[in-house]
Order: sequence, then structure tokens, then C-alpha cells
Amino acid sequence: MIGGGQGAFIGAVHRMAANLDGQMELVAGAFSADAKNSRITGEQLFLDPARVYGSYQEMARREAARPVAEHLDFVVIVTPNFLHAPVATVFLEAGFHVVCDKPMTLNLKEAKALRAVVRRTGRVFALTHNYTGYPMVKEARELVRAGKLGKILKVVAEYPQGWLLDRIETTGHKQAAWRADPKKAGASCCLGDIGTHAENLGRYITGLQIDSLCASFTTFIPGRKLEDDANLLLRYQGGGQGVLTASQVSCGEENDLNIRVYGTLGSLAWHQEHPNELKYQPKGEPACVLRRGNGYVSEVAKKFTRLPFGHPEGFIEAFANLYLEAGAAMRDHAAGWRGTYDFPTVDDGVIGMAFLETAVKSAKSKAKWTKFVSIK
Repeated sequence: MIGGGQGAFIGAVHRMAANLDGQMELVAGAFSADAKNSRITGEQLFLDPARVYGSYQEMARREAARPVAEHLDFVVIVTPNFLHAPVATVFLEAGFHVVCDKPMTLNLKEAKALRAVVRRTGRVFALTHNYTGYPMVKEARELVRAGKLGKILKVVAEYPQGWLLDRIETTGHKQAAWRADPKKAGASCCLGDIGTHAENLGRYITGLQIDSLCASFTTFIPGRKLEDDANLLLRYQGGGQGVLTASQVSCGEENDLNIRVYGTLGSLAWHQEHPNELKYQPKGEPACVLRRGNGYVSEVAKKFTRLPFGHPEGFIEAFANLYLEAGAAMRDHAAGWRGTYDFPTVDDGVIGMAFLETAVKSAKSKAKWTKFVSIK
């Protein structure tokens, strides 16, 4: 693991998710740019001190030199955004697979360069858009694929939070400090952090690609360098329309990522804070609530369900589903063949960065409606 030391949130989530099914073991890390922090974190995780490093460069060099029997299978990157591309590149070039937090890079140029490295090295690269790991999100996608909604007319995706309602980046709050810093987070705070999840979720469920968008960014908190609220209108290829809103200054909201998809034959709705349920409304029929773990859900939803109905599954399990699929891809890679896997890839990362670049461009433009930038 690169990053995820003392004071970090998402690193611990990754460690729990990767370990949930007993197939992966953490053996090495460069957990912080602060060598002392990294050392203490390694001690807390009971790692061999010889495999706890003060820098990712040292870790890549020394781990690559180990005997084949002791080689790492993959690295997990949970650093601030500006380090994603350089860290991933170093480890891909050294022959390791990579699991990387989102957004994938600092900008689109870096994303395209990283995609080229992934293609050239042939390594597995998984991007942790973890909300796609929920069984009922997969069920929603299966309903769309089966034509149950007909032609998709409108997609509404929302991600309201309230944790940045105060300017906590100036109070020593570690995550807020780097997310509000353009040098570390990139050109966007709110949309880059959570809006990319909303975009990815809509694309994952419907398969629709954005053709153009109209974005409005607002920085409500005085002195903040990046936006803390974003509202977008979307036009999809093929004629569908969309609304995407992300906010980190919505008082009282916790983590209410939700999506509604409307088609000519039906609609669906899913809320991340109630992840085991999916509302499905067929045209002209009573609405129904589909629940994870029941025999009537699709085989895909069943595949990614661990517990019987009535026993809730949540955030860690969804995250772990991405690790299961990435692990399968890594095992197949070692065996010399490749199958079909269900996890976000470097291509999803490029699309995500193109989404951000287009939105930032639109927000700054007087014309507003902006064509989706090229991902080639």
C-alpha cells in the first residue's frame, strides 16, 4: 500500500476490503511521505520492518529486487490525487499490478499517459469506483441491459454531503486540506471527489456516454480555492438527458449518493445509504422494491452477494467486490490468459478525467454547453 498511514481514512477501508475474503494479505507499504508515520503504521499493522519504506520509489526498487517467490502481486494507491499517476507509473514499470483510488490522476493529460503505460506493460489496473460493487447496482444494470426500462430518457444522479460546510481545511483536517488544494487535488474539489462517482455510476448502470454538458460551479465558503458545489445538465449520445448534482456544503447530508433512471418502459431508483434495496417501477404496473439476497434477483447480483437476505451488506462488501474481481484478473494474468471482469479500469479513469476537464471548461465558459472532450 502507498499512502493510508496514520490520520488517513480511505487506506483503512481498502485494507479491510482487500482482506474481507481472506484472499489477499498486506505485506509491504510506504504509508506516508513522513518516514516516521510510515514506520509507526507498519508497526501497528504488524508488518516486517524491512518491508516498510520511507518513500514509494525506494519501495518499488527494493521490492522489485526480491526473489520471485517473495514478489508483491500488486500495490494499492491511496494517496492524494497528484501522486496517483507517478506512483502507478513507477510500479507498473517495475512489473506490479495496480489498484488505484479515484479520480485516477490530476488531469486528463496524465490519465492518457497512464493508460499508455498500462497498455504497454500489460499489467492489471483497477480503479476503485467502489459503488459499482453493490449487488443492487449490478441488478439495476441488468434491468437496463435486459430492456426492462426501454429506451433511457433521463438520468438523475445526486451526491450531497455536508462535511465541508465549514472551512475545516485551515484547522488541520488532513483530507480537507489536500482536497481543497488545487496543487494536490487538481482543478476540482467537489466534482473531482464525489461528482466523479455520480458520473461513473450513471454510466455503469445505463451504458450511456455523455455527448455534452453544461456546468455551474460555486464556491460558497469564503477563502476556499476550489468549488464546494456543482450542478450539471447532461446530454447523452443517442438523445437521453441527465442532471448531475454534487455538493459538500449540503447541511445535514452524510453520504447520500443516489440515482434515478427513467425509460420508456419503466424506471429505477437506488440510494447508497439504503444499498440493499432497488426500487423498480414498470410502466402501468405497481412499483416494487427488489432486495439483495433474494432468489428473484439476477445471477450477476447473486454472484456479488455474500450474506442471505435479511442480513445487510454495505460499503466494505461493495469495496471488496472490486478486489475480488481484480484478484481474479491478476490470477488469470499469472496463468497466461484473460477473461471478462467486472471492475473499473484505466479506461474508466480516462473517461472520468475527461468528464472533469469538460465540466471545468464549461463552468468557466460563457457559452456553457460544452462538447465532451476527446478521450483518444
